Amino acid sequence: MSKEFLTSTMEDYLEAIFNLEQEVKAVRVKDIARRMGVKLPTVTGMLNTLVRRGLINHEKYEYVELTREGLELAREVNRRHEILRRFFTDILNIDASQADEDACKMEHAISPSSLERLVQFMEFVEFCPRGGAGWLEYFSEYCRHGRSKDKCLEHMKEFIKGQPS
Repeated sequence: MSKEFLTSTMEDYLEAIFNLEQEVKAVRVKDIARRMGVKLPTVTGMLNTLVRRGLINHEKYEYVELTREGLELAREVNRRHEILRRFFTDILNIDASQADEDACKMEHAISPSSLERLVQFMEFVEFCPRGGAGWLEYFSEYCRHGRSKDKCLEHMKEFIKGQPS
């Protein structure tokens, strides 16, 4: 089953089930309802859809579990969410709660190529000599205080001093 056949709501349910499976022994409908902030009949309707698509196993009054295909899709949705959340918190220094909310919205829309480029950017920032923690601290300072030619010049001089000849 390709991603194009899944709605963002379906992806959210798969991700919720995936995360619940990591936390509890057996996922129940009420666990999903609580996680998703919806009523039990809403969950039941979506579970029926996911069963028909072969993404979960679920019988009435029984536990919910991802099929192999459902697990693959859920892992991918969760991966996108985690990458975006990390970008927002670790690179842009956005509050964790807001970052999580924004990642949830964006995880459904970002293309695989854009996501991979984002991962490359995050790796670059962390490992490039001009990047790293100091560079991120300078960015945080910029966010707090805005532009400052003097500060930028000072940071450039510090960088140049630290470079091997």
